[in-house]
Amino acid sequence: MKATNQRIIVFDTETTGMNMTGPHYEGHGIVEIGAVEIINRKLTGNTFHVYIKPDRKIDPEAIAVHGITDEFLRDKPVYADIHQEFIDFIDGAELVAHNASFDTGFMDYEFHKMGASIAKIEDICRITDTLEMAKRLFPGKRNNLDILCSRYGIDNSHRTMHGALLDAEILADVYLMMTGGQTSLRLSSGNDDSTTETSIRRLASGRKELKVIHATADELTAHQDRLDLIGKKADVIWRL
Repeated sequence: MKATNQRIIVFDTETTGMNMTGPHYEGHGIVEIGAVEIINRKLTGNTFHVYIKPDRKIDPEAIAVHGITDEFLRDKPVYADIHQEFIDFIDGAELVAHNASFDTGFMDYEFHKMGASIAKIEDICRITDTLEMAKRLFPGKRNNLDILCSRYGIDNSHRTMHGALLDAEILADVYLMMTGGQTSLRLSSGNDDSTTETSIRRLASGRKELKVIHATADELTAHQDRLDLIGKKADVIWRL
């Protein structure tokens, strides 16, 4: 997976609940949005975080997950009041979420409730789903956020309940690891979900850019010659 230097926003939402008989967002609403910014593979410290007063009561099952209550949200803004601020924060960025269709479905539903003229979130940002990435990296394994933290050695012991900003911060670490972060290898001894990568080390934000050494013409020729030799016995997928 290619690293990118463009602006990336990792985000998460918490909601009033989830519809089980139709579209998962229908009849529900967002109660919290959390987002963090990554530029040049570095967390910038720039964040977006807001609690939102929905137009309905929060399901008890949802409160058990995120701990946000109707009473707590009584004096918070409605989504329409923070819409433009959120759009300004994410506009033009690559938007990263875990099980992205859940969060973007809710976002589009909030947009829809504001009026038909509001664009969908995919018209504003390119969406990347870390759950789909994890399924490709670890086929047949469980790939929820807690499992990925364990797999990559990311400390999430402070995550006693779901929270949009906290989950976005944790997912940002996971995303950086999944797309080429610093790792150390520990071999698994069984068929369970034990980790293979066991540590995360955040690099200093003021570090010098890594030096890139390009192959010489002779090295590229030697590389192609070796691939030609391999190609006599097997398919070659490493052609330049």
